[in-house]
Amino acid sequence: MDCQKHLFSIPEDHHYLNCAYFSPMLKSVEEAGIAGIRQKRAPWKVGPDEFFASSNRLRELYAELILAEDPRRVAILPAASYGLSTVAKNLPKATGTNIVIAGEQFPSNVYPWMRYCRENDSELRIVSPATEQEHRGNTWNRRLLEAIDRDTLLVALGNVHWTDGTIFDLSRIGDRAREVDAWFVIDGTQSVGAMPFDQREIRADAVICAGYKWLMGPYSIAMGYFGDRMTEGVPLEENWLNRRGSEDFAGLVDFEEAYQPGAVRYDVGESSNFILVPMMIRALEQILEWGPANIQQYCAQITQGIMEELAPHGYSLEEDTWRAKHLFGIRLPDHIDLKK
Repeated sequence: MDCQKHLFSIPEDHHYLNCAYFSPMLKSVEEAGIAGIRQKRAPWKVGPDEFFASSNRLRELYAELILAEDPRRVAILPAASYGLSTVAKNLPKATGTNIVIAGEQFPSNVYPWMRYCRENDSELRIVSPATEQEHRGNTWNRRLLEAIDRDTLLVALGNVHWTDGTIFDLSRIGDRAREVDAWFVIDGTQSVGAMPFDQREIRADAVICAGYKWLMGPYSIAMGYFGDRMTEGVPLEENWLNRRGSEDFAGLVDFEEAYQPGAVRYDVGESSNFILVPMMIRALEQILEWGPANIQQYCAQITQGIMEELAPHGYSLEEDTWRAKHLFGIRLPDHIDLKK
């Protein structure tokens, strides 16, 4: 893979390297959004099928990206927090249990578990990063494995830590979670798209991902894969699209108690969004065309020189074996105080 700057509206004198904050927009994604806006000019051309066709295409693309077999297990969400809160709502009410998370996780993957533990007299078990520089990633992963026990109800992690790119060994941690029958939930916002993710191997109960970072999509749309434990779950909201038979517009007032099958029941209201959904579709098509493995390799290529220059000046990073190539945090020398 080589430089793809020509596909973005980035000035020639700019080099943008911060998708961990907010991705730039592909020209083709922008065009898809403009087409969606223009569609509203002629609403008489929007038929019932168009409320479902694009949404189903988006489900297929996300399932393909994370190597999940059933697109109907993918829900269209407004944010990663919405998907994680959906999981929290469907956890069994089990007092005296614990939930295991990594220290300093992004707040959206902490607050739902804080509430659950407070309301169910459970422990939020926060596994802090190792303080030593050498073998830090390996030590952190070992501590996470050790924190999971027979009372663990859920393990919630990212594939990488959002501040410094430390990789969490989801295969081993997932195996350990299943040993004790704990739920395993992944916030893939800082990894999915930029590095390979194989749901067939990881077998998470949920894989939630916001669209506006490494997926190159717009703000206010996310996707969530929900596994077997949530097949018959309860959504956060009641909307007409998440009810069985909503495709039949003539029968909408024949009120239906049953939800749509699979994860479609967890869709946010107005999930057919005629602007954001086409934009997200185009973004995922481009990501799949590039290939996450190629993106990861390219990121390693363009950052290698930076890595080599930092160490002699007292800066440090997560060691290469335990660090994603698309995201890294630089630890400062002791003599530098960010507050000054």
